[in-house]
Amino acid sequence: MKILFTICGRAGSKGIANKNIRPFLGKLLPYYSLSAIDLYIKNYGKEGDVYDIALSTDSPELIDMIENNPFRPAVIIERSAELAGDTIGKKDVILDCGVRTEAIKGYEYDMYVDLDITSPLRTKEDVAALINKHIETGADITYSVTSARRNPYFNQVMRGENGFRKVCQADFTARQQAPVVYDMNASLYAYSPSHLKAGGGFNEGYFEAIEMYDTAVLDLDHENDFELMEIIAGYLFDNKDEFREIYENIPQ
Repeated sequence: MKILFTICGRAGSKGIANKNIRPFLGKLLPYYSLSAIDLYIKNYGKEGDVYDIALSTDSPELIDMIENNPFRPAVIIERSAELAGDTIGKKDVILDCGVRTEAIKGYEYDMYVDLDITSPLRTKEDVAALINKHIETGADITYSVTSARRNPYFNQVMRGENGFRKVCQADFTARQQAPVVYDMNASLYAYSPSHLKAGGGFNEGYFEAIEMYDTAVLDLDHENDFELMEIIAGYLFDNKDEFREIYENIPQ
């Protein structure tokens, strides 16, 4: 088994200035992803398997951080301007990173595993669950989710021609009657390289998911999101061993 772990981040940010290279509770944000990879390999890695890391970015600062990281070497893929825009899909970036890393390494991977930089609150068990689920099911894409706090069949609405209506028309009178739905939490993704190379994405194929701790991931779009996540992280690091070890595994 050959697995490529990818870390992707653009230069700058519209919501939070330079969020990809900011310290998070005193330690560099990208290092939380590298710490999770490091702990996964140390605890779950199999002898004979290949584990590589690649960074896709147009940020010189992020390149410097990853080149000087305290864990393991990473392949640096300098992202082209065409893949650095606001509307570029993540799968296109992952595919570019994977194919170019394969050309450098001289072999192909069985799986690309992406860890989002702005989701520092994940555990080695989350990474293991994602990889195991992807292997066991043979899915094209496996991603992480959390239980949804709102349900489109029950208490989510949108504006239509005649005012507001439920997103999905239904007559459920209790939330428990509605189908169970989940939020994609944008933390972990496992891709089958053959699916991406064939032009596949999230609109076609076979997809699986793993469920993560539901308060461990927030969308970092505004400054107060960053501050709130640090508060949550402080609680988890103090009270949950599996989260604390990610933090403590990062050298000061």
